[in-house]
Amino acid sequence: MSDTQRTLIRGARLLGGPATDVLVDGETVAEVGTGLTGEGATVVEAEGRVLLPGLVDLHTHLREPGREDSETVLTGTRAAASGGFTAVHAMANTFPVADTAGVVEQVWRLGRASGYCDVQPVGAVTVGLGGRQLAELGAMHESAAGVVVFSDDGKCVDDAVIMRRALEYVKAFDGVIAQHAQEPRLTEGAQMNEGVVSAELGLTGWPAVAEESIIARDVLLAAHVGSRVHVCHLSTAGSVELVRWAKSKGWRVTAEVTPHHLLLTDELVRSYDPVYKVNPPLRTEQDVLALREALADGTIDCVATDHAPHPHEDKDCEWGAAAMGMVGLETALSVVQHTMVDTGLLDWSQVADRMSARPATIGRLPGHGRPVAPGEPANLTLVDPDHRAPVEPGAFASRSRNSPYRGLELPGRVTDTWLRGRATLRNGALV
Repeated sequence: MSDTQRTLIRGARLLGGPATDVLVDGETVAEVGTGLTGEGATVVEAEGRVLLPGLVDLHTHLREPGREDSETVLTGTRAAASGGFTAVHAMANTFPVADTAGVVEQVWRLGRASGYCDVQPVGAVTVGLGGRQLAELGAMHESAAGVVVFSDDGKCVDDAVIMRRALEYVKAFDGVIAQHAQEPRLTEGAQMNEGVVSAELGLTGWPAVAEESIIARDVLLAAHVGSRVHVCHLSTAGSVELVRWAKSKGWRVTAEVTPHHLLLTDELVRSYDPVYKVNPPLRTEQDVLALREALADGTIDCVATDHAPHPHEDKDCEWGAAAMGMVGLETALSVVQHTMVDTGLLDWSQVADRMSARPATIGRLPGHGRPVAPGEPANLTLVDPDHRAPVEPGAFASRSRNSPYRGLELPGRVTDTWLRGRATLRNGALV
């Protein structure tokens, strides 16, 4: 890490607005204005670049402990810094599962040791992700990791009684249950979205109702209990309407969408390339458009990557045997620029809201998602929005290469990232 504690970012377009200077002194933003001098500071010439608060990901798979062949906390956080993230929430489906205070503290300490971004562990809802017995929710919350978000992601908490008890339990400390909405009986053997393409290809379909039925149940349970539920990787137009309805009632419901569900459709599965195999599956063009509109109007609160690294052998195989998931930390902002900013659906201040402020609020993550203003922590991301280049997974900081965007030209490039005033990425290179 760089020892530089004083930095002058000169001429950046703060949240996409007029050119502004930002002086960072130590861990905080000291001044924001024009014509700043910053004696003794390292100067970063940022003309034409957009300055955002550091990005926050609510949904990252770092794989450690247990699957270090896919990713480690160190490589995953290096990928996060490369993508402009200053904090990530590490999901619980590790080996062993993060269902005890000891495991979440291990992940938290590994994150602190890496130094590239803050790592906030997500605790499992149930023991071993088994869906039948609540995990040590209170102990994980009271641990050094201070877990607030709990999820069995990768598996659905399909038992309504267990889900209700989890919601009741976390209400005591204003925690949140993040649900992987997938009715298991409706998706046995599912390989892709159920629809015209699955019928033509002869692949077992994953119907939209399998997601929507769980969301409907869970928003009703959250309302009954008066607790917080968060919908992971929402993927269908029907799910959007359910979340919109729940929010209209004033219920404590939030939702996320992944970059790949904002861009890619099930038509890509015609290639039988397992890089497009993901859970929930890629949906239809109509779903994609509904998700974009819902992110724009705030029905969907935030973008979360669902960064899911896999080793080469788990993806370079026949479709039916391939693992589900895609890496996403290093391309997330580019995909959002392509689908939301360049299309006029969001401006850069709204990107900061959806990719920094709201996820930090949902995850109760202090010091992140804050405005770029004097006295605030200097968690910052600098983006060159005019840069365009084909995606080259071979150059990723992540240990895995299972990106669906290989060779696709995307706009935008994160050039610099600062974590509490300390450079983690400088001019596109990790520090």
